[in-house]
Amino acid sequence: MTQSGGLCCNNKYKFPMSVFGEVIKKAIDFTGFISSDPNPVEAQKEVLQQLLDKAKYTAFGMKYKFNAILDSDDFIKVFQETVPVYDYDDMFAEWWHYLLEGHQNITWPGGQNYFALSSGTTSNTKFIPVTDDMLDSIKRSGIQQVISLKNFGLPANFFEKQIMMLGSSTDLIKKDNHFEGEISGISVANIPQWFKSFYKPGFEIASIKDWNEKVRKIAEEAPNWDIGSITGIPSWVELMLKEIIDHNRLKTIHDIWPNLRVYSSGGVAFAPYRKSLEKLFARSLIYIDTYLASEGYLATQKRPDTSSMALILDNGVFFEFVLFKEENIDADGRIKDGVKVITLEHAEENIEYVLLISTVSGAWRYMIGDTVIVTDKDKSEIKISGRTKHYLNVVGEQLSIQKMNSAIEKLEQQFDMEIKEFTASTVFYNEEYILKWVIGSDKRVDPIKAAALIDNELCENNKNYKVARGKALKGLEVKVIPVANFYRWSEEYKKLGGQTKIPRVMKEDDFKKFEQYIYKLP
Repeated sequence: MTQSGGLCCNNKYKFPMSVFGEVIKKAIDFTGFISSDPNPVEAQKEVLQQLLDKAKYTAFGMKYKFNAILDSDDFIKVFQETVPVYDYDDMFAEWWHYLLEGHQNITWPGGQNYFALSSGTTSNTKFIPVTDDMLDSIKRSGIQQVISLKNFGLPANFFEKQIMMLGSSTDLIKKDNHFEGEISGISVANIPQWFKSFYKPGFEIASIKDWNEKVRKIAEEAPNWDIGSITGIPSWVELMLKEIIDHNRLKTIHDIWPNLRVYSSGGVAFAPYRKSLEKLFARSLIYIDTYLASEGYLATQKRPDTSSMALILDNGVFFEFVLFKEENIDADGRIKDGVKVITLEHAEENIEYVLLISTVSGAWRYMIGDTVIVTDKDKSEIKISGRTKHYLNVVGEQLSIQKMNSAIEKLEQQFDMEIKEFTASTVFYNEEYILKWVIGSDKRVDPIKAAALIDNELCENNKNYKVARGKALKGLEVKVIPVANFYRWSEEYKKLGGQTKIPRVMKEDDFKKFEQYIYKLP
């Protein structure tokens, strides 16, 4: 994409970018005017019907008699009664491993060209199928996000600017009959031709696998770009921006990208990173949250007066919900057999649920691993509250990520500090159970005072934790380390950049290995 005022694209007819921006904005305004959000109940009913109909002759559809389900008067109810709830391990062991071996028509019609390699918070690599129908779904969801920009009051010239998409490598791994990579890399590798002139850092840099080399190249090329928006996980975006500022000897990123207006986050809570990110800006940006998982593009923020995201209800994903409480979840973070599962129609506001999805990639009643809170039923808006496997309940403490984040926010306020990363684990130490926290911050604080504050906050806001503290859970300890040490650990044991996230909760064995590593660092 050329600078503002230049010529757009390489077509036979070329238009000044200023005209092009006006055309895009008017198209967005017009599309938004003539379209409206779908009726949630009817949209979801139609999506499930389409999913069942298209997959009825797959091996999965034949086993669970999708034809008979479709013929029933209440096919949603029969679907829920017939098809079991799956997590990744069960789905892969029973079905998806055949796709990886090259078989076709297993859980979705046809073969498999792409597998998304999960680089989330668990240590084992997951191979999640990404069908052509899912790629089309992701593109349509992206268009919905673009259309929603009309609600944010952006000027026409914003739509002339380039988009920095800091994702994983687009240099996908070629196997015998398919490609493998993270979902962000697969998505960018399949972006429409017209969008390529807007996309930065461009395919040559995006294909670089080494994070440090990629960021160095971005820093070198940054003066040549006119970036209007950035997308990416906050921790890696912050490191990229710091490298650009240092390399080009800038005060803020707006010295080099004066038209930067929008930051689109996703994958993790943005709040812990906002304060430190804004130190890199000359002015505040418009922040838009999105929910693009390896399994699909599930939700996007559509209006400026909330941080919640609207579920995308009419685009190849059927949503179900399970009440997130101890009696519904086993020790491994899985949904127990026989628990009540509801649709969006019956979900309630301000209650935490485990999210299930059925999709055009052949995931069926699939436990994605996230917990969500419905914040506005009429608008079908949610917030991600945590992970089912990031739920501490070793001795009855019943700590969700939501409760932990609240305690961390209180700690930040009390000690005037920034905490971008943390992880916790309940461990058996000296013949008793201790809740250990490792917190990433560049400010020194008294660990005993920090532990007391977190302990008190958890006791006040979680009655189960308070009971556990009077019984088996004998103490809480805090260690504060430089936040960079979290990223050094990630580079050593996971990777840097892309969709990699720091786990908020670890099992005891993993936590002890983590401690051994960070204690060796200077």
